[in-house]
Amino acid sequence: MEDFRWTYLQLCKEGGVEPQESVVAQLQESRAAHSSRLDLSGHSLSTDTCSVLARAFQKDAVFTEVSLSDCMLTEEGTKMILAGLFHNTSVKCLDLKGNNLRSTGAEVLGKLLGCNKTLHRLVLEWNALGVWEESFSLFCDGLASNITLTHLDLRNNQINHHGASELALALRRNSTLQELDLRWNNIGLLGGRSLLEALQKNKSVVQLEMAGNNIPSDILKALEQSTGHNSEREFTLRESRNKTHVLSREIQSLKEEKGRQFLSLMETIDRQREEMGRSTKSTSAQIGQLQQALNERKSAINSLTAKLQMTEAALALSEQKGQSMGEVLSRMKAEKEEQKEQQSRLRKKQEEESSLREGKLHREIQNLMETNGQLRNKVEELECRCKSQQQQIFELKQELTNSTAELKMRLTKAEDRLESEKRRSKQTLEDMESLRHKEVENVSRHLEESERALQERIFKLEAQRIQLEEELGKTKAAVVTERAQAEEELGKVRTQMRLEEQEHVSSLEEKLRSLRASMQQLQLHCSQQKQSISELQAKSSHQSVEMDGLRRRIEELQQDLSGKEQEKVAEVSRVRVELLEQIGQLEADRAAQEGLKVKIGALEREMKVLTNNHREVLLDKESEKSSLLEKLRLKEVEIQRMKEDEAQRASYLQSAILSYVQGSPLGHYSSPNK
Repeated sequence: MEDFRWTYLQLCKEGGVEPQESVVAQLQESRAAHSSRLDLSGHSLSTDTCSVLARAFQKDAVFTEVSLSDCMLTEEGTKMILAGLFHNTSVKCLDLKGNNLRSTGAEVLGKLLGCNKTLHRLVLEWNALGVWEESFSLFCDGLASNITLTHLDLRNNQINHHGASELALALRRNSTLQELDLRWNNIGLLGGRSLLEALQKNKSVVQLEMAGNNIPSDILKALEQSTGHNSEREFTLRESRNKTHVLSREIQSLKEEKGRQFLSLMETIDRQREEMGRSTKSTSAQIGQLQQALNERKSAINSLTAKLQMTEAALALSEQKGQSMGEVLSRMKAEKEEQKEQQSRLRKKQEEESSLREGKLHREIQNLMETNGQLRNKVEELECRCKSQQQQIFELKQELTNSTAELKMRLTKAEDRLESEKRRSKQTLEDMESLRHKEVENVSRHLEESERALQERIFKLEAQRIQLEEELGKTKAAVVTERAQAEEELGKVRTQMRLEEQEHVSSLEEKLRSLRASMQQLQLHCSQQKQSISELQAKSSHQSVEMDGLRRRIEELQQDLSGKEQEKVAEVSRVRVELLEQIGQLEADRAAQEGLKVKIGALEREMKVLTNNHREVLLDKESEKSSLLEKLRLKEVEIQRMKEDEAQRASYLQSAILSYVQGSPLGHYSSPNK
């Protein structure tokens, strides 16, 4: 409102026109009441004010109803205001009552009706539009081309039968006008007939006021009947439109609902497919990880087998060293036998010289033989122990080979099972849900933990094995050093024996010269030999103690090896149990997938049932729609038949009236006037 007022004042200022106080006051009242109606009725508007209002109406988008009744508008002012409303898009109701509009006003009104696309109601009561026939015909041409006007008030406009015929021609072409008020004009009989003929073709006029027009009652009744038929037709059309609209809305709502249901089902199916794709990807990744873990375990087993082969080679080397030691011992035995023979020959030579010396030498030899026998027994015991150790090592090798073979067989079986389960899982993973992902994550975590534990245990076992190998190497080195020391001691004993024999021979040669000196030397030599024998005995006892310690150490190592073997067996059994648990979980997952397949099949069946029901409902609705359309068609046929009957009756009535009028004196009077 304020914008229109400001526009009006601004245009007045630009045009140098004094704003009319009554118009400004009315605009102020409309702004205060927040009304969309501009009521200037009863106010005398000057030509300048009309020009300013016309320019303001061109820019107006506020007022929907404008009342200019009884404003005493001049022809120029009327022309200006109506020209300003040509392209207005907000005014829907225009009241020009009592402004004495004449030819110019009728022409401009015709142009307004031809240009304006928003005007619905036009009030032209108490004007003189029908006085000038040419101007009124232009008005009727504009009305014929109008497509928005629904209510037209033409009361008291001095319209005669010529104007009524022009108006009838406009009504033939117009299809939107619903209410027409022609009361208190001078239409007459001929105008009524022309309007009646026009209403035979016009189907939109549902209300026609014709009082005070000197029209016979039968024509008025015919006009009322035609408008009644139009109103009934409009009512039935409106009802049919409403019904069709309701049915179309229901069908559309059903279609939308079914479309939403279908879309929701498709979305759920897509989500399930995406989840199954993600689960398949995760399971394939986990299977790849399991395959990598198996490959790593295979490589670890291969490394263990290589290490076992290395240990076997080391054991073969130790066996070769033992054989070489046996050969050394055999050589020592042969040398001892040679020494015995030499000593026996020396005894035979010395028996002749001195029985005492021979007895002493015999006792010394016997003592040496005893010591040699003890040493031989110790060597045999050592050989037996070595053989038993070799036998235990061989058994351990066999057990290791058996365990590795069993592990390989189990690994191959596990790989076969994994491959079969992989194929099965690839076939069934297409229907898995999000639970599968969680379970697979738990399984993967469990497998990773078990793999880490196995790797840690493998590392510990390898460290223990390395320690054992180091201890075995140390013990072997100690045995070799001890054997070397024993050999050195034996060499020393041999050298000492040889030296003693040489000294003894020299002493015997000297004793040949002097018995006493030789006897003293022999006594001294015997005492020295006794000391050396006691030293040898002490050394042999020390070596026996050391051999006992080594034997205990070997037993401890064997016990450790047996414990490690038991741990390995327990670990293998635990891994077997874990694999069985995993297989059980995979079978449970397969059962869950089968359950999901069953659920999806049930959902698909339900979807099919819903689609069938929807189709049946649509078919029912279409049959109802077709039946309604058939009823409408029958109604229209009946209405057409009634219209034809009414037209026939009207033609009969018209012919009767014409015959009556021609036969009556009124016909004689009317014919000269024509």
